[in-house]
Amino acid sequence: MAGTLYLVATPIGNLGDITSRALETLREVRFIACEDTRHSRVLLDHFGIGGKDLVSLPAFAEGQRAGRILDRIAEGEDCALVTDAGSPAISDPGEKLVAEALERGLEVVPIPGPTALVAALSASGLPTGRFHFLGFLPRKGAERRAMLEEVAALSATLVLYESPRRLAETLPDLMDAWGDRRACVARELTKLHEEFARGTLSELAARYAAEEARGEVVVLVEGRTGERRWSEDELRKALEEGLSRGEKLKALSTELARRAGWAGQDVYRLGLSLKR
Repeated sequence: MAGTLYLVATPIGNLGDITSRALETLREVRFIACEDTRHSRVLLDHFGIGGKDLVSLPAFAEGQRAGRILDRIAEGEDCALVTDAGSPAISDPGEKLVAEALERGLEVVPIPGPTALVAALSASGLPTGRFHFLGFLPRKGAERRAMLEEVAALSATLVLYESPRRLAETLPDLMDAWGDRRACVARELTKLHEEFARGTLSELAARYAAEEARGEVVVLVEGRTGERRWSEDELRKALEEGLSRGEKLKALSTELARRAGWAGQDVYRLGLSLKR
């Protein structure tokens, strides 16, 4: 009889957030697949869970190592998947493992618990009824621009993870693509130095241009609030009027993108074509 793959959520900072069901599962499974075995061993030792067979499953090797883990489950061993923090398979290792487990007909059981995106959204002050999770953005180039443009017209709150080292670069990119919307930077959630910085994208961009962010970061941005997306003719007319008044194209493009529901880069490119 085949075993079961358990997806066990672990604390994102405060160890008190672990659930009793998660601890029970970790104690009972035959082996544990870990994003980083060293990190997970510290967690297990803290809760007195010893003698477990820990198997490494980092993101860069998930495709190569998933097969052997699933073979063991198929042979009857129960396995818990844990990542360094939060819920497995959500911008962390596990997506491929789960997909392949289901293809083999194996049982997959979630053990829910902490996740940074929901914690950040709930306290952000932005609308929570609908949201769109982007995970980590592509770092640069056409793929990054395409993803930002793809969601520019959504009215749902937009949520993404970002490295603290790249936050100062990302906030202006979001403003260029989406306009100067309300936003929140949630940092070090559930930890001693937990912080929520709220304001407009321009305000937050100015803050983190002058202040180094530290710790894990979640960025949340209000969805588009306009009534409808402008047509190209309407946008062209507004650009022509603004340029004729002597307005700078970059500032004009940002403002019109916010009002028109267009991506900032597209408005800027249209403006450049008019200037030529």
